[in-house]
Amino acid sequence: QYCSKAYRSIIQRHKFLGSMSRKGNCYDNAPIESFWGTLKNELVYHKDYKTRGEAKADITQYIELEYNQTRIQKGLGWMSPRQLANLYYERHAA
Repeated sequence: QYCSKAYRSIIQRHKFLGSMSRKGNCYDNAPIESFWGTLKNELVYHKDYKTRGEAKADITQYIELEYNQTRIQKGLGWMSPRQLANLYYERHAA
């Protein structure tokens, strides 16, 4: 992926850490590219946002309340965070 000299200079001047793939490794950003695809297919392409603020609020709500809570994860035994929390509270209910 191309990164201009001016852009790199700004990053260095402000002591930022750039986020780019290593040269020749298209798999470095695969997880985030997958996320963007999911976000667009499940939400953005089905909406007609009138303002940037409306889009930002809707996308934030989707990420926080839907995507982060309901996506199954291998590390959680193929359960979603919400399912795991419910299971925990069921097992530890007084």
